[in-house]
Amino acid sequence: MEFLTRSEAETEELGRRLAEHLAPGAVVAYRGDLGMGKTAFTRGLTRGLGCRERVTSPTFTIVNEYEGGRLPLFHFDLYRLEGAEDLFDIGWDDYLDRGGVCAVEWSERAEEALPPETVRVTLRRCPEHESWRTVTVEGVEIT
Repeated sequence: MEFLTRSEAETEELGRRLAEHLAPGAVVAYRGDLGMGKTAFTRGLTRGLGCRERVTSPTFTIVNEYEGGRLPLFHFDLYRLEGAEDLFDIGWDDYLDRGGVCAVEWSERAEEALPPETVRVTLRRCPEHESWRTVTVEGVEIT
């Protein structure tokens, strides 16, 4: 499915809508350049799961955990990792087993670690307008 978001708030809303369709153990893998809205999308996921904590990019911490909602959300940023081995070194399997949702920025750095049923979200700048985004979601239908 492809969506057009015209603001950061619309990108968040799309994330919130996706959260309604996620089950325990879901993995959401992002692709998109810097500044495309991956963290904004994750803020929406977090809100959609019922978590009210402040969402920030885990660039330096690798993973941020958000609890208190319908499901916990584990927000990964793999930008600084060398590959899947680094992800396993920080306990990837344990996170998958905890029954939450794993949202993974820069997922292409550890593609082989992602389960086959991973939901894939690609965010791209819309050529017609600098602040608009084209968001493609694969692996789940969003209503």
